Amino acid sequence: MDIKEQITNIVEKVTKDEAFKEKFEKEPIKAVEEVLGVDLPDEIIEQVIQGVKAKLSVETLSQVAGAIKKLF
Repeated sequence: MDIKEQITNIVEKVTKDEAFKEKFEKEPIKAVEEVLGVDLPDEIIEQVIQGVKAKLSVETLSQVAGAIKKLF
């Protein structure tokens, strides 16, 4: 299993599916297991969750920077 690929898949699902986004915010472990289709140890799932959150933060910052650039 390619963890980076799975993180990318989860980020994509969070950004495109509002119901999944809410589930990820409320129950991230269950949401990630749903996408992965397997039950992994919580410490592994936590690493994936942290990767998703980090990638979402970077994408959000990128979008904000793009919006600011359009102002000038």
